[in-house]
Amino acid sequence: MALLYELVWRLLHCLLQLQRAAAAWIRGRVWRRGGRLCRRAALRLPGALGFSTQKKTAKPRRVRWVADGKALEKLPLHVGLLVAEEEQQYTDIANLVVWCMAVGISYVSVYDNEGVFRRNNSRLMEEIMKQQQELLGSESCKYSLEFLNNGTDPHALLCQTVVKVLSPDDGKLRIVQAAQQLCKAVEKKERTSKDIDVTVLDSLLRESKNVPDPDLVLKFGPVDSTLGFLPWHIRLTEFISLPSHKDVSYEDFLSALRRYASCEQRVGK
Repeated sequence: MALLYELVWRLLHCLLQLQRAAAAWIRGRVWRRGGRLCRRAALRLPGALGFSTQKKTAKPRRVRWVADGKALEKLPLHVGLLVAEEEQQYTDIANLVVWCMAVGISYVSVYDNEGVFRRNNSRLMEEIMKQQQELLGSESCKYSLEFLNNGTDPHALLCQTVVKVLSPDDGKLRIVQAAQQLCKAVEKKERTSKDIDVTVLDSLLRESKNVPDPDLVLKFGPVDSTLGFLPWHIRLTEFISLPSHKDVSYEDFLSALRRYASCEQRVGK
């Protein structure tokens, strides 16, 4: 009888050990499966909440700027930058010139009523070259830039962007000088009064025949005036005003180009 009790006890003990082992195995499986589910849920939760978990590779700024220029319905060939503010910032103007280059604008004119940029022409050009390197980096070599001096024609086919710095002397004073030239020509009998017409005056006023009239002028500052900016050349020019050229952003610049692209020009009709 004692032997029977011992066998029963050993059997019960084995069953208890088997039950504990099975329970431990089941808990381990459930724990591991639960951990995987938690990890999956943690990965899926941002997406379910509307957040992207994929790493976005930012495109180079140059690629974005080129794409922005191509996406515009209408891109100006010649842009004027008219600064109607007391203080001039060379870096901000240089940024605007480089952005014009990047989106595909061929001609840029820089003007202020006091002629500050014209008197400090070399400083502005150095800043433009500096910002070209800084903003475009290794891609800057893909952009050719020419600074147009008075009385010289740009090599339009060889140069991607032409920059000209203007002052009030290029406006009303230039018209007066052209009129004086015509009067002297008549006085010397090199011309007659019948020879004087709009075409003749236009040819005298245009130092470079290769530079077209501005399609768009971005005016910076609170003054509601063109301040003598090329009065002969802006008959069909679209003017867009911005508060200031100081700390102007690329988004401000692109917004102005989009406004120009969406405007309807009736050309006097």
